[in-house]
Amino acid sequence: MRSRISLIGVVQIYGSISIPTDVLTIVAPIFNGLENFVKGAVESIDNKQQQLAVILDTGGGVVEVVERMVNIIRHHYSHITFIVPDRAMSAGTIFVMSGDRILMSYYSVLGPIDPQLEKDGKMIPVLAYLDQYEKLKLASTNGTLTTADIVLLEKLDLAELQWFEQAKELSIDLLKQWLSTYKFKNWTNHKTSGDIVTIEEKEERAVEVATQLCNNRIWHSHGRGLSKDVLTNQLKLLIDDIDTINNLGDHLSNYFSNLRDYMAKEEKHIFIHCRGYMI
Repeated sequence: MRSRISLIGVVQIYGSISIPTDVLTIVAPIFNGLENFVKGAVESIDNKQQQLAVILDTGGGVVEVVERMVNIIRHHYSHITFIVPDRAMSAGTIFVMSGDRILMSYYSVLGPIDPQLEKDGKMIPVLAYLDQYEKLKLASTNGTLTTADIVLLEKLDLAELQWFEQAKELSIDLLKQWLSTYKFKNWTNHKTSGDIVTIEEKEERAVEVATQLCNNRIWHSHGRGLSKDVLTNQLKLLIDDIDTINNLGDHLSNYFSNLRDYMAKEEKHIFIHCRGYMI
């Protein structure tokens, strides 16, 4: 089965439209330690090309791990394209936003950003806790606290709330840095006026995108998928369509079909794949 999982078709089609490209596949939750596998995979690639395409499928995870993975791939490659055939949620969305280019199909989704932190061996959604705290504060101010609300307030740990706030701030800061540096690097002039786009304007735009992605009141559900059309029309992000690039969509479908078949038969929960490396 391993021999059927080949990146050759994807590399050939993707390479035909751009400069020579290495391809790295990551299908996994973003857990502590995933960065070590990514480091091993990238370092195993001999005669590295000029750019890297990351095929990503993830339900999300730990933001700090995303930061380390970005540092790893940026150390070796100056241009990164993210290809999302299916989904890249939460921390996966942050990872995708570190790219110079993003490719999605009509079926692909990114997700709202809700940082996950480990507590008592479980991953907890930060924004859900912060939103609940804000609701309780408002109820306290309005004098509408119920007995159940008071019990919840007594259980809240102020140190934990500060930890949660820091996780949210980190997510926004990373998007501010990466979007303004990479995704917006070719945004040089305003469409209407023709004026030069300043670094400050790129950073302001990046913070705007990050703040919207972190706003549960907009999306209502942490697990909600944000399609290419939503990202393009509501967030005004430039997302390229996989299906407009030669036969890339067909090659990705075949590759992912074999990949998922292999993972199911081998009972694998993570899959890292590049030229000369597979786990």
